[in-house]
Amino acid sequence: MTIAITGSTGRLGPLVVDRLKARVPASDLVALARTPSKAEGLGVNVRKADFDRPETLGPALGGVDTLLFISASEVGKRLAQHRNVIEAAKQAGVKWIIYTSLLRADASSLSLAEEHFGTEEALRASGIPITILRNGWYTENYTDQIPGALAAGALIGSAGNGRISGASRPDYADAAVAVALGTGHEGRTYELAGDGSFTLNELAAEVSRQTGRTIPYKDLPLEEYAAALASFGLPDGLAHAIASWDVGASQGALFDEGHQLSNLIGRPTTPMAVTVAETLKSLP
Repeated sequence: MTIAITGSTGRLGPLVVDRLKARVPASDLVALARTPSKAEGLGVNVRKADFDRPETLGPALGGVDTLLFISASEVGKRLAQHRNVIEAAKQAGVKWIIYTSLLRADASSLSLAEEHFGTEEALRASGIPITILRNGWYTENYTDQIPGALAAGALIGSAGNGRISGASRPDYADAAVAVALGTGHEGRTYELAGDGSFTLNELAAEVSRQTGRTIPYKDLPLEEYAAALASFGLPDGLAHAIASWDVGASQGALFDEGHQLSNLIGRPTTPMAVTVAETLKSLP
């Protein structure tokens, strides 16, 4: 069985490839990448796959049985890109697609949901057996902000007291592998999120505890937070989108108590405090 993995040069894909290599022969794995040279260190077969160039996708998916379809990263372009992949998979005879979507994509208020749910609909219309992994928030989406918070003396955001059921990227990678190598998952949709939840106030308190510094959380209105993000160099559209996702979190969009992620991976998900510690350990 040949398993192909998209997003192999991103932040989730390499974790998935490493875990698959520990379970199946590397010769059974194919890393798909827009720039193949960036995936050469993964130790598996690499094929060029540019979602914006459909002519690259057919050869990339030739002989593939299972496609572990990690969603593309270019917000606003993803639905068209994903449709290109789905059509190529159909033409190539791919037997099963596992897609990483968004928590409650069919009902979420987050702007990210539209492209994810559109992709889910395109997958269902393709006739290919599918499994949908609706990933919640990566805890790293917030712990990546720790260096800036330490420099500024405060963590900022627009999430209010909303609870975030975060899990680590390794948790989500383990779930993807559990499904890809498991049985009975075809036709299923999983709502994946961390076992525990935290507010940004609690995250700031944990950072304070571990560093011995006082790092408060400062909640900002959406436009003020977006302006702050833009001042750090983010494009205006992305800055506004990130701020809006925080507002969604304040309204419960990132909270889930279903424990489907820990059930899939057979262990508790990684606590926020552990991810904070790992982030701090990685700092120079």
